[in-house]
Amino acid sequence: MTGNESLFMLMLGCKPEGRHTEQHDIFFGIGNSIKDLVPDIKAFWPDAGEIHIDAWQAITQVDGFDIHIAPIDSINKEDNLQHLFFINLGGYTNNVFDEQHYKMLVVAPNMDNAKKIAKGNPFFAQFDQAHIDDKYAIDVDDIYKVETILPALAQSKYGIVLQPATTTKTSAMALGYFQLHLL
Repeated sequence: MTGNESLFMLMLGCKPEGRHTEQHDIFFGIGNSIKDLVPDIKAFWPDAGEIHIDAWQAITQVDGFDIHIAPIDSINKEDNLQHLFFINLGGYTNNVFDEQHYKMLVVAPNMDNAKKIAKGNPFFAQFDQAHIDDKYAIDVDDIYKVETILPALAQSKYGIVLQPATTTKTSAMALGYFQLHLL
């Protein structure tokens, strides 16, 4: 690592043995590039078989905060008044045999405030029934502080630092079918 590490959010896909449809999960990692994350991706989903990436994003700014990665020993935890949360929203439309999802990142001081932000998302207005993941109501079980779902080695080495942004920037995103062995 060079000291220019970034936080990455990836949507992983695979078709594990015995499954009839492609499965997905979200993975967060820290590195200089997506290629740096490949060993952690394989360790994250060991029974997945052939994993690919359907989408990835370098997370550089959320809700008016710049996202920085710093060595864990340089971070004063008492200074972290805000935290980065990952939330998976889900919804159903009558007579549609599917569940639609919307993944979001929010900055909030705690999970209760993160839930309030999620409840205000326009995603909910378009469905007959909406929830976070597998509940019919907002539930804290399906909201994660990103720092707690990073791979163990990343958690031991790095922390996420949120600083008020002075300019607006867009995080780089890529959509498509990216095979791990080609990275």
